[in-house]
Amino acid sequence: MTEDHPYTAPPGSTFWQKLGPGGLASFLLAAGSTILLLGLPVGWRLRQVLREAQGDADGPGDLILVLGRRLREDRPTEVFEARLAHAAALWRRGLAPRILVAGGITGKASLSEAEAGRAWLLAAGIPPESVRMEDQSQHTLENLFHVRHTLRTEGWSEVILVSDGLHLARAGALAEGLGLRIRRSPAPDCPPRPGSPAWYRRAMTEAFLLHWYRTGLAYSRLIRSRRQLERVT
Repeated sequence: MTEDHPYTAPPGSTFWQKLGPGGLASFLLAAGSTILLLGLPVGWRLRQVLREAQGDADGPGDLILVLGRRLREDRPTEVFEARLAHAAALWRRGLAPRILVAGGITGKASLSEAEAGRAWLLAAGIPPESVRMEDQSQHTLENLFHVRHTLRTEGWSEVILVSDGLHLARAGALAEGLGLRIRRSPAPDCPPRPGSPAWYRRAMTEAFLLHWYRTGLAYSRLIRSRRQLERVT
């Protein structure tokens, strides 16, 4: 689809503002189908979340993409730091010549997730010329949409996608829906601890969000909504 002027949530948006066109309808469809089918759609997606949390085989790319995470007092959280540390390790191994940190101003922060992530990487010894930013997005889908524009502008194609393992199934589905060629690379030290109650809660949340994305995509195609599809394809 086109890249004309898709809906982008403003900085510091609420949950409902981030949904954009068709977001509420697709959310209700996803929630309704989960209830009516006794949780089976989420259970099916949970298998995918757990499978893809293992990541893909290592290999070279044009860039390492670190997906942002909401800041705490303008500093990266433990989850974000683990993602950044893994990206730095991949860069030092020579798997890609540059790191791109994605994420705009979210929550109560006064600087973007990308700015905070870049500062962390520079302090970790990554040279400034090897770190780029995407600082306009409010959530994962917008991260990837804006990054796609950078990839096309620069002529890059192979992306090493870094996030915590449980996030990778949804992030990967969004990226592939946008036509990106990715290799999933989970950050090994991201909390919560595997097998903990918090880990299971996160896995179930990601399974529902993945179901929501698939439901929204199918709904947008069914009603042939160009405005909705241009955000996700």
